[in-house]
Amino acid sequence: VPHFPVFAHIEELVLSLAEGSICIKANAQSCGECIQVSETCGWCSDEKFLTVGQPKSARCDDVESLRKRKCDEKNIENPRGNIDINTNKPVTIRNSNTGKLKPEQITQIQPQKVTLTLRSGEAQTFDLKFRRAEDYPIDLYYLMDLSFSMKDDLENVKNLGTDLMREMQAITSDFRIGFGSFVEKTVMPYISTTPARLINPCTGNQNCTSPFSYKNVLKLTNKGDEFNRLVSQQQISGNLDSPEGGFDAIMQVAVCEEQIGWRNVTRLLVFSTDAGFHFAGDGKLGGIVLPNDGKCHLENNMYTMSHYYDYPSIAHLVQKLSDHNIQTIFAVTEEFQPVYKELKNLIPKSAVGTLSSNSSNVIKLIIDAYNSLSSEVILENGRLPEGVSITYKSICKNGVEGTGENGRKCSNISLGDEVTFKISVEAQKCPSHDKPEVITIKPLGFTEEVEVVLKFICDCECAAFGEKNSKDCTNGHGTLECGACKCNEGRIGGQCECSKDEVRTEDLDANCRKDNGTDICSNNGDCVCGTCECKKRENPAEVYSGQYCECDNFNCDRSNNKLCGGHGQCVCRKCVCDANYTGSACDCSMDSSTCLAKNGQICNGRGICDCGICKCTNPKFQGPTCEICPTCPGVCTEHKDCVQCRAFKEGEKKDTCEQDCSYFDLIKVNDRDKLPQPTDQSFPLTHCKERDANDCWFYYTYAIRNGTKEVYVVESLECPAGPDIIPIVAGVVAGIVLIGLALLLIWKLLMIIHDRREFAKFEKEKMNAKWDASENPIYKSAVTTVINPKYEGK
Repeated sequence: VPHFPVFAHIEELVLSLAEGSICIKANAQSCGECIQVSETCGWCSDEKFLTVGQPKSARCDDVESLRKRKCDEKNIENPRGNIDINTNKPVTIRNSNTGKLKPEQITQIQPQKVTLTLRSGEAQTFDLKFRRAEDYPIDLYYLMDLSFSMKDDLENVKNLGTDLMREMQAITSDFRIGFGSFVEKTVMPYISTTPARLINPCTGNQNCTSPFSYKNVLKLTNKGDEFNRLVSQQQISGNLDSPEGGFDAIMQVAVCEEQIGWRNVTRLLVFSTDAGFHFAGDGKLGGIVLPNDGKCHLENNMYTMSHYYDYPSIAHLVQKLSDHNIQTIFAVTEEFQPVYKELKNLIPKSAVGTLSSNSSNVIKLIIDAYNSLSSEVILENGRLPEGVSITYKSICKNGVEGTGENGRKCSNISLGDEVTFKISVEAQKCPSHDKPEVITIKPLGFTEEVEVVLKFICDCECAAFGEKNSKDCTNGHGTLECGACKCNEGRIGGQCECSKDEVRTEDLDANCRKDNGTDICSNNGDCVCGTCECKKRENPAEVYSGQYCECDNFNCDRSNNKLCGGHGQCVCRKCVCDANYTGSACDCSMDSSTCLAKNGQICNGRGICDCGICKCTNPKFQGPTCEICPTCPGVCTEHKDCVQCRAFKEGEKKDTCEQDCSYFDLIKVNDRDKLPQPTDQSFPLTHCKERDANDCWFYYTYAIRNGTKEVYVVESLECPAGPDIIPIVAGVVAGIVLIGLALLLIWKLLMIIHDRREFAKFEKEKMNAKWDASENPIYKSAVTTVINPKYEGK
């Protein structure tokens, strides 16, 4: 029965709504409904928990929120799931002292039975171990296509029994082998139904046996010579079309466990063919429309219903092979490899090997395929109940982890290797019936499985102790269960106080008005049996409260667009401020630390601190702590003249130094290294460097410590030294000489270049000149001939 004051713990409720919104939104009317909403939800069973105006569903909230709302820990209903390992036989580890074990004595999977108690939304995780056992028994059934194209293959298979048993001794000491054959359905158009062809379907002089669908030639046996003897007696048959009826044969091998002789050990089916396959729907060609029933129809080891039932579908085969833990090896020729590889992708725990044209490599193919299949473990589970999900995480060899679909399997497992799977089961809701469910988890191709029993937490423990027809529920009109009334049929209200027929009456509505001039429940709720049940808003953090729903937690003053400035709680439309805050919107901080300037003064001594914000009294100063003065000189410039006059008796204020510059303490030091350093101080410190009228520098620091202004100054000025004339003159002379030499060198270089060009030009003209070979007109011979006038030529 509600009895707390209206605002007793509204603040805690507001906080809880933000965190437990999913629980509040669910509007749970009982503890059972509440715990199914989410694993984080709890129910407060304290009868005095609710305040005025709160609905029954307010008992359902996040567990931590219930604690904040002052619900005692012992009254919080929050049941949890658990795991019970019922059967946990360890996996078999073989050693030198272990003798030969029967199949039922070998354990490869652990545990064997688990009971999970599930609460909605809470996953339960357990570990499943798998260890590949050494010397594990194997049953192998060889199913062969005996159509005419496989004639040469049959010859090589006749000695398969003893040869294969000899090779398998390296893998297991308990090996059995069987043999079956298939051709095709014995109706047109798959075979010829003429009398002669029914006796011998082969052409020419070939002697063939009558066509058949499937024949179980040899039940599984450990006698290899018996296999050889019976296979040697087999004859080839024939049919008309290329695809064969192998799916009919596979179905019968899978479902006829007794006739085939399957044991609860590793089951291998070798399917050998050089052709494709018929599947569901192809039977219509022969007038067969009934779907395959997936049952055994062997009479005298012959399949007798091939003419009556259609071929099975691939999905149907997958189901039956999985149900009977059979691993399939497709031994097919190179031509049909692509087809059967696609089929392998649809059938879990199957392999495809390339069969030579005459089956001479069949033993190697079988052993390689077996090693491939047995080195991989894939987990599968049975049908899950509605609302239950399961996830896997594998921890395989060498610590390799897999999740998602890869979490179901591990590869490259050798004999004696142990791998672990983490299996998580989660329920999203309770089943419609209040009964446990059972699912099975097993590795594909293995007979062992884990039985998982699922129990569901659908109600709270306190529900079992409910008081029927309780006097607290208005004259016994309900059951007092988990602190709240669970009303009988036809009754409603927090205490089942009224009938559904009396819900809307004027007398009851009057109890829901604060006064005659107000709306029913302040227009923020519904009047139920004379009591206001406040409306819920879309945002679960916003709530109406109060006897007449007149209060809420979202219509308070705001500051900086935050409710109560982010520094308080809105209770019944008024802000309840946090410590050190005040104001209608909790926007006035009483903490003055935000007003402290760097010098430790409040607002730099030039303002007042109001609500944590400085209001500067000196108009020249501004900023959050009144330290910014755009029109003021810097600290160094401001104190330069006073420092200069007191330390060096110079400067503009040397005549008024005592009157104007006695506001600080002056301390002289020998050199700049003795000045205070910023890293050594706990108060603001300014380093200054200023120049006097003689271009000399002086250094000092200015600081305010404990209200006292201190100036440290270097007692000696740093003046620039005069110029050294001799080096300057020597440098100028040397520069002139060097420049002159450089100019001469450049001139000399240019003249050399010019002369060389002129000489080259002369040489070129000389080469191109053409000389006249006639006598030079100005040439005069050096010989003069004088003729004697008296010479007569005698």
